[in-house]
Amino acid sequence: MAPNWGESAVDLLFLPAVLAAAVLGGIGPALFAASASALAYNFFFTAPRLSFRMDNLNDIVTVATLFGVAVATSHLAASVRRQARIAQAHSARDATIAGLAGRLLACTTPLEIADVSTGELGAVFGCNSVLVGELPDARLLSRVPAPLLLTPADIAVATFVLDKGEPAGRGVDRSASTEWQFHPVISGSVVIAAIGLARDDGAAPVRQDQLPLLENLLDQVALALERGRLEAQAREFERVRERDQVRSVLLLSLGQDLEPPLKAIKDAVGEMKRGGSGDKTLLSRVGSEARRIELSISNLLDLSPESDRQPLVIGGFVVDLFQRRVFSNGKEVHLTPKEYAVLAELSKHPGRVLTHAHLLRAAWGPAQEGQIDYLRVSIRALRQKLERNPSRPELIVNEPAVGYRLRAS
Repeated sequence: MAPNWGESAVDLLFLPAVLAAAVLGGIGPALFAASASALAYNFFFTAPRLSFRMDNLNDIVTVATLFGVAVATSHLAASVRRQARIAQAHSARDATIAGLAGRLLACTTPLEIADVSTGELGAVFGCNSVLVGELPDARLLSRVPAPLLLTPADIAVATFVLDKGEPAGRGVDRSASTEWQFHPVISGSVVIAAIGLARDDGAAPVRQDQLPLLENLLDQVALALERGRLEAQAREFERVRERDQVRSVLLLSLGQDLEPPLKAIKDAVGEMKRGGSGDKTLLSRVGSEARRIELSISNLLDLSPESDRQPLVIGGFVVDLFQRRVFSNGKEVHLTPKEYAVLAELSKHPGRVLTHAHLLRAAWGPAQEGQIDYLRVSIRALRQKLERNPSRPELIVNEPAVGYRLRAS
């Protein structure tokens, strides 16, 4: 080209090589291409030729200018390439998050949510995955693959994560004798579950650059679990409301059915007394029993769902059993299902000491009446959320070796 069109045509070939290297390889190859091109131009096209000397000032300026322009454009091209890769990574991350959110949205039960969460996280990070429920049970809700089992050491680390709300395990800056890496699933400020990830080769399951993606995915899992919990509470509320409606109808029907026979018995007893017939003692007893039954029916008819709608108010503390909401100094307090069950049972009997077995039976069922540690964990959490000074409780009072009571005033 140089003999036919001059060295200016050769100058035009200088930048395309550098730009191609920047776009395809990044800043390093682009700088190498710029340096190699400048040296080649100097060696072949500047006087004296076939040497790296330059005697002409114009040649020196030309080579320096071409090299400077090449470096600047290589930086720009490499920056464009880097931004494109970042945008591609963000697009892939957003697609992963949207895919998980869509699958979780189709779930209707907590078990389905747990299975989808572990399956998706295991597929995204290419590792085994488990989901552990909230304290005090720390129960294994789902696992992928299914035959996985957690050792006591694994459960201890998962319990730590549920209690502290901090990641722990393999690849995290915390000493833990487990192959798993556990991360808390947080809704608001409450840890509602823990996700565990582990690789078969023993390496850390989540790289540092993957942590933002994991955090976004855990947010989606937390939203789904909270939605499932609220839907379960709504179904329970609807079931209780329907039961109360049936109870009201049955009580009203009972009162209407028994009122005429009772009135007839009372009238007959009165007539027999006035006529002087029959045993007076027996008649008095029949009349007394009839009045007692009538009073009992009247008391039953006074029972209605409205009696459960009045919230319990103790100072700045309010428990609304009907709406299943708790307030402390005007601010709503979020409680886990077990914490609420314990507080609700105490609120139904304010001022009365309820035994450990009673509270455990009400919140966990008859099979857990001996697990006092479960109750202690929930009471400690309630005090942290409701008491002004949890170390010196004023609301939930301990009765040593017996149980707890909710201070009535």
